[in-house]
Amino acid sequence: MFDRLDQLEARYEDLGRQLADPTLVTDQKKFSATAKAHRDLEPTVEKLREYRAIQQGIADARTMLADSDPDIKEMAQTELLTLEPRLAEVEEELKVMLLPKDPNDDKNIIIELRAGTGGDEAAIFVSEMFRMYLRFAEQHRWKVEVLSTSETGIGGGMKEVTAIFEGDKVYSQMKYESGVHRVQRVPATETQGRVHTSAITVAVLPEAEEVDIKIEAKDLRVDTFCSSGPGGQSVNTTYSAVRITHIPTNTVVSCQDEKSQIKNREKAMRVLRARLYEVEEERIHQEQAKDRKQQVGSGDRSEKIRTYNFPQNRVTDHRIGLTTHQLNMVMEGMLQPTIDALIAHDVAEKLKAETTTA
Repeated sequence: MFDRLDQLEARYEDLGRQLADPTLVTDQKKFSATAKAHRDLEPTVEKLREYRAIQQGIADARTMLADSDPDIKEMAQTELLTLEPRLAEVEEELKVMLLPKDPNDDKNIIIELRAGTGGDEAAIFVSEMFRMYLRFAEQHRWKVEVLSTSETGIGGGMKEVTAIFEGDKVYSQMKYESGVHRVQRVPATETQGRVHTSAITVAVLPEAEEVDIKIEAKDLRVDTFCSSGPGGQSVNTTYSAVRITHIPTNTVVSCQDEKSQIKNREKAMRVLRARLYEVEEERIHQEQAKDRKQQVGSGDRSEKIRTYNFPQNRVTDHRIGLTTHQLNMVMEGMLQPTIDALIAHDVAEKLKAETTTA
């Protein structure tokens, strides 16, 4: 482990020297990449240096134990009582830092929510869940851009909604939300007070850049049509809405929220790239089935991951058996404790796997 840490430190120092070279600024793309690599390594290198400083402190304290002065001996013993447990803690922190990073963690996301079983009640829950994610995004100061919506007109419900979340490490936080979310409550239309169960699906896709996934123009069929939603006078009069079909995979994406056909096409292409990237990621995951077992769930959209029980103010994450009775707070965007627990579980499973294979 420490050989690898020494190599990372050497790499960090080399990147620092490159950044000090004034000629690097002339190549902004290379400068940005170098600065990011240097920034990414900094926390690990600082933790390694903290570890070495504690080691040195322990060595100094043990030397002081041989001193004939009882006050110095007592001071050394006190130091050891503090430093030795801290050394073990920092070593564990370093192990976590060396775990393989998800290459998508720094990416923005495209999130898709769709009503499943439950009809209008499921559609209402889609709108409530999307509001929850918007509140969560506000807490992290992420930018949200809605790409498309399909409203039911009943209780503010939405059959589906697609949006882009942009900001710092969005995917690292939101990737655990993919799957089936189940809601249990008494619908407003229920006259006998019976609890109904409905479900929605959430898909969280890391946004793919053009370098991540190459799409050939010859593989696309682009259709235009009149918008059918909000948009003022242009609705049903101009062909601003865009539907793009990726012929090899039969993946279809449409966007009609903008009045401009060009803007709708740009948004649709962002969603298409993300979906094709997801297909490629899934293929790789299937080939690395062993690695999938180390993750919290599979991210499969058909997997029931969480239940929201309104009568009991209870939310349960089935993947890690976490239950809290603060559903009202969760629906206001207080999702961080649940996500932190999922991250901690994921890290623990990966550490266990590393120990097994070591």
